[in-house]
Amino acid sequence: MKFSYQYEKEETQQVKFFLAEQGISRRLLAKIKFQGGQILVNQEEKNVLYFLNAGDVVTIIIPDEGEHETLVADHTPIDIVFEDDHLLIVNKPTGISSIPAQYHPNQTMANRVKAYYQRQGYVNQVVHVVTRLDRDTSGLMVFAKHGFAHAKLDEQLRARTFAKKYQALVSGAVESLQAHGWMRQAIGRDLTSIIKRQVVETGREAETEYWLVKKNETIALVDIQLHTGRTHQIRVHFSANGWPLVGDDMYEGRMDLSIQRQALHCYDVQFRHPFTQEALHFQQPLPEDMEAIVSIID
Repeated sequence: MKFSYQYEKEETQQVKFFLAEQGISRRLLAKIKFQGGQILVNQEEKNVLYFLNAGDVVTIIIPDEGEHETLVADHTPIDIVFEDDHLLIVNKPTGISSIPAQYHPNQTMANRVKAYYQRQGYVNQVVHVVTRLDRDTSGLMVFAKHGFAHAKLDEQLRARTFAKKYQALVSGAVESLQAHGWMRQAIGRDLTSIIKRQVVETGREAETEYWLVKKNETIALVDIQLHTGRTHQIRVHFSANGWPLVGDDMYEGRMDLSIQRQALHCYDVQFRHPFTQEALHFQQPLPEDMEAIVSIID
């Protein structure tokens, strides 16, 4: 994969410093140097110590990534929302994990994406997961199609300029939900479980914003934006405040409706394309199991 940048400063500068300004990490430079890549200045191969002059064009050629050998391909089809040379955005169904883990080692979205890359014959077949979802949460997942794109998107995640929005069905004391609210409560491990989390003062900072969409006496539909990305953050925050998610038995959610998983869907992602800087915005409607419950809310 090839990327080119024009040097426009009047003073000279070494290639390594100019490339650092373009977001090229030392790790990526090492990969280019030792794994078959190239650095070209005006189409002539140079090293990182070369001094650039105004008007020079620097091109980096990043070596192909091949595949992750231990990741097993799962040829179940995927629902593609968007794809280009750098990004793959899919609609994840409920009941499938994002990445392999002890109890779900193979049949995950990462396994399905690897199989898709194989079928397409892509030279880069390492699966880069940018945004994960819990096994029973549905909705939009973002993958980077190579390591450089992944690093650039991680910068947006760290800067909190990568926005994800969810919709959830909650139960409990819904009469106390405000039209718009914030939950700023630290989250840490629940020592009684290897999976469960809880609101705890010694936990990590967590911030969740929500808007009330509609409700009746017992159920509400809420729109949610995460400002941090803690494990189970939405589920923990809403449960701790008296509004557990419908179908979420781990966090005491209501289980007498026609849904047996947490009623949570990532319906909206917004970020800038890592290379064109175009503002990207994708949405995905609620799945049928959640929509069936929404239809009974007055």
